[in-house]
Amino acid sequence: MFQSGPMGLFGSLGAVSKIVLLILFLFSVISWAIILYKWRAFRLSDQEDQRFLSAYSRARDGDDLRRRARRLAASPSAAVFVGVMDRITPEDEGSGREQGARGAHLEQPGERAAADRPYLDRVVTLILQGQISKQEAYLHFLATAGNITPFIGLFGTVIGIINAFQEIGKQGTANIAAVAPGVAEALVATAAGLFAAIPAVIAYNYYLTRIRRTAFRVESFSLEFLNSLDSWVKQVGVRA
Repeated sequence: MFQSGPMGLFGSLGAVSKIVLLILFLFSVISWAIILYKWRAFRLSDQEDQRFLSAYSRARDGDDLRRRARRLAASPSAAVFVGVMDRITPEDEGSGREQGARGAHLEQPGERAAADRPYLDRVVTLILQGQISKQEAYLHFLATAGNITPFIGLFGTVIGIINAFQEIGKQGTANIAAVAPGVAEALVATAAGLFAAIPAVIAYNYYLTRIRRTAFRVESFSLEFLNSLDSWVKQVGVRA
């Protein structure tokens, strides 16, 4: 029996259509949870990246900047900076008597950076890929939801149309009372599929744009940092 109202309409649906709607509801809830989570993650990443880049432009102490960068865990640029600096001058590198004994034979940080530029380029590439992978986490679910939920809704639509024709066959007439429940069931499934898919697709494309923008910013910083690494290390001073 066909009933009006959202709950009444849901109660009048067949078992298969109810399962379809529950699946779509689950996809929608998870998608919105990921959308909100990633929005907060990207916002924090951008804020910390701006904070690090500002600190980098004003840096007067390389070791202090490295400590600050370690605290900015969500900043991709800070991750690149720490990764490069740790390979040039590890913080636990020789100190005291051991450092004094090796001091005469140890290369300066700037000289080591110049000699290891191809290696540092690979380090930056690996760190950047890791940061991009981190930012892409859970986005595959949004892509999956955007791709398959319309088809799940279409499946519910087909079931609703089948039910409508079955009811016509039972009653031997095509009046509105016989057709309306099945058509309503079909349209509800279609609407639910679109409701789950549209936000997921929009968010997925938007976050991909954010990732590309972040990657460009980090690549620009990395190129500038590596090109000026020798002079920067000498200017701010880093323990070797």
